[in-house]
Order: sequence, then structure tokens, then C-alpha cells
Amino acid sequence: MASLDRRTVLRLMATAPLAAAFTWSHEEAMHASALVKAGQGQAFKPVFFTDHELATVRVLVDYIIPKDDKSGSANDAGVPEFMDFMMTDQPNRQNAMRGGLAWVDLECHRRFDKRFIVCTDAERRQVLDDISWPQRVQPGMGPGVTFFNSFRDLTASGFWTSEMGINDIQYMGNTFVPKWTGCPPEVLTKLGLE
Repeated sequence: MASLDRRTVLRLMATAPLAAAFTWSHEEAMHASALVKAGQGQAFKPVFFTDHELATVRVLVDYIIPKDDKSGSANDAGVPEFMDFMMTDQPNRQNAMRGGLAWVDLECHRRFDKRFIVCTDAERRQVLDDISWPQRVQPGMGPGVTFFNSFRDLTASGFWTSEMGINDIQYMGNTFVPKWTGCPPEVLTKLGLE
């Protein structure tokens, strides 16, 4: 495989969101992932995020997509690195991201007299529960809700376009089906259908 520099790897990562619009075969997705992994031998150095912001992002993305029995967490899938790239690629999103991360810290400081990353799990969940449901927004929480909706969408985009996310949903791409035999009998049984 040809030698890759950081810029090339980031350019490849930029194509990840296109996976939602274009259909990749499993082989194409694995090839893109292999190219990105080839550039991961070095420690990640953010271009946009400060060290504190990156630490906050790393904690926050794993609340949105935690590790489970099926796949790893958003951190395991490289979502913070994806977000850092997206912020440099889309400068119009930078103020909202930086302001939102600061808002989360300020809200934690107001409630618990400490930053988000040093709060306990229960304290973090309390703040996140208050900004996770746009329909239940309390007075003064609007900026947090707006930030969290965007952050959650970006986390999902990064995860579901990664190799891990593609494997998690068992995405097969454009797979030719020579003969459609209908829904498998075991699925029909599980659904209570005949």
C-alpha cells in the first residue's frame, strides 16, 4: 500500500459522510477503512479542538454511542478524530461547536462547581438528560439543546460511516439478489406472521 500522510488520511475521512448518500460495497468500505487505519500509527493531534475540548468530546461521544456487546464505542470508532476534521473542513460549524462545549462546562460549573469531564457519571447524566429532549426543554436550556442535537447528529454520522458502524448495522452495500424468496421463515415466526 502506498505511503499515506495525515492530509491524505483526513481527505479520506472526509469522504465518510458521503457513505450515507452513495452506496459502498463492503469491499469499498473496508478498503477506505484500511487506508484510514494506515494513518493511525501516530498519536492523534487535533487541528481544531484544544486538549480540554478534545477530552470533553471523548467523554461526550461515548454517552451518545457507548460500547455494547455488538460493537465498540464512538471513541473506538474514531468519532472525535472525525469531528476534529469536520470542524476544520466546515469552518461555519466551529463557533457552534466551541460555544456548545463551553456551554456544557459552564452548566456543570453552575450546578456542581466543576467541569464536565470531572463530574461524576450521575452529574453528567443529569445535565445531558436536560438537553437531550427538545420537546421537554426547560427555560435557559435552549442553547444546550441546540448544541446537543447537532453534536449527537455529528456523533452518529461519524460512527455509522466508520468501519465499526458499517459492521454494526451489517451494511452490505449493493448486493445482487438473483432471486427474491421473501422474508425468512424464522423472521416471520418471530414477528408472529405466517
